Amino acid sequence: MSILLVGEIFSILLNTPTYVLVIEFILTASVLCMIFVRSGPRDNSGRKRKLTKEEEEEAIKNYTPEDLIEELGYELSSKTVTGRVGKHITIDGKKCLNVATHNYLGLLEDQTILEKAMVSLKKYGVGSCGPRGFYGTLDVHLDLEDKLAKFMGAEEAVVYSYGFSTMASAIPAYSKRNDVIFADEKVNFAIQKGLQASRSTVYFYKHNNMADLERLLLEKIPLHKKNPKHRRFLVAEGIYMNTGEMCPLPELVAIRKKYQLRLFLDEGISFGTIGKTGRGLTELLNVDPLEIDLICGSLEWAVPSVGGFCVGSHFIIEHQRLSGLGYCFSASLPPLLTQAAITALDTFEEHPEMFSELVEVSKKVHKELASLPKFKLSGDKLSPVKHLFLEDQQKTVEEKILILEQIVEKCLSNSLAIVDAKYLLDKEQANPEPSLRITVNRKLTDDDVKNCVNVLKNVSNSIC
Repeated sequence: MSILLVGEIFSILLNTPTYVLVIEFILTASVLCMIFVRSGPRDNSGRKRKLTKEEEEEAIKNYTPEDLIEELGYELSSKTVTGRVGKHITIDGKKCLNVATHNYLGLLEDQTILEKAMVSLKKYGVGSCGPRGFYGTLDVHLDLEDKLAKFMGAEEAVVYSYGFSTMASAIPAYSKRNDVIFADEKVNFAIQKGLQASRSTVYFYKHNNMADLERLLLEKIPLHKKNPKHRRFLVAEGIYMNTGEMCPLPELVAIRKKYQLRLFLDEGISFGTIGKTGRGLTELLNVDPLEIDLICGSLEWAVPSVGGFCVGSHFIIEHQRLSGLGYCFSASLPPLLTQAAITALDTFEEHPEMFSELVEVSKKVHKELASLPKFKLSGDKLSPVKHLFLEDQQKTVEEKILILEQIVEKCLSNSLAIVDAKYLLDKEQANPEPSLRITVNRKLTDDDVKNCVNVLKNVSNSIC
């Protein structure tokens, strides 16, 4: 038996390629070295020796552990909000006009949504206490997904319990190590995390520059054609969080067809804000949603809830139920917030006039902000998110951040709640320029808009 075994091993060695044997030998030697060769102090002859008691105490004394987390690059200021957040917000006991939070339609104050959420709370309790695949799926989750799919004109929808994880999970669910992604350089941080998690080769084109995108496609696609398994993706936002500008969706769709790309669109801001019935950029620009492989949206801004969603074909969505890490491993959306999202969608359909009202307020805010002398305005006039960049380009990034922080503090003392956009400067793609981020609420009156602009004007003049 032993002779047969030796013969079998010898036969295997003869039939194994030489490079495989070399690699296995190196790996075996490395493991043996790690097991038997230990680091530590040695005497003059090179032999290992034990540390003395004094040496051990000295080593412990001089040991400095690494930080558990990296420096953020800025300090987070602590503000305490009391009461309900709506058109007005109470910060550190001071009531302020709110142009800081993403409550575009003002539905956080909608009484019907609150009442139905309370009914759901009494029926289901506070949370589902488990991921969707492990007894975390309730009937309200299925109702919400069905309603979202019908509202967006798609076959199916999948709901995530955290808005940030939606795009951060959806992208790596499809794009893998051998694939190629073309993305706008100004995509938000959640998309950037999804691009990193995919481990794909990523190329960034200049913001909303279709000529630069085509240049990249012509230059980079031939380099990857040698690998027959690679797939190509195109990622963009409907309205960019970092600029407030809309993407040229019809041109992106045309490029997708021409170069055979898969198009992913994040409609986080545009969902529930633009389009005749709030269906987003596809409705506004009359683009067939079926031309886009995957549309993602937020339930945390226009919709007064939490989480996010993706809509697409049956095949696309079913794949996420097995591969979307944020879906598989996160506790499902709390039932009362799920019901709040369902009621908000009902409100969308019952009161479509709210979208035209929001657009009109956005236009007024845009016109007034454009008149501010110390700032450069960024953002589409229809967008509910707008950015104010300092006009003085001679100042450093640090100086701009300091000035904007002072403006925010002084606005707060003048009963205006506003925020300066915060970024992880060492981690962001194409570090966004420091800015004030203004969010529009449908319920802002003409007097509110003028008051906001006057405070900004007076404060910026006194500081700048």
